Amino acid sequence: MAFDVIETSGAPRAIGTYSQAIRSGSLVFLSGQIPLDPATMALCAPDARAQIAQVFDNLEAVISAAGGELRHIVKLSVFLTDLAHFPLVNELMAERFKPPYPARSAIGVAALPRGVLVEMDAILDLT
Repeated sequence: MAFDVIETSGAPRAIGTYSQAIRSGSLVFLSGQIPLDPATMALCAPDARAQIAQVFDNLEAVISAAGGELRHIVKLSVFLTDLAHFPLVNELMAERFKPPYPARSAIGVAALPRGVLVEMDAILDLT
């Protein structure tokens, strides 16, 4: 099956053996984004609100490179090291998303790469 690799300098470069996103037909599968500043590859800030906002910025950059917008997300997965930060996810989503909202899961995890507080991945449908 043929697929396209999606890459952008507007989001952190892959720091392992993966692509920022893969497009297969009308579907785009985004790898997990963490709150790194794409220019410096450093953590954007220590606080949860800033980290969640940076993750949404990074997702938007990859989505834009794929030719889409946040409204094209059909499934969003949110990984948090502290589920007490989940209300911030809802608050920031309400600022960036409009109904209908994507399907979503929120998973509490013990740790994430580089000691960050949040990671998100997504599936888009560009039809």
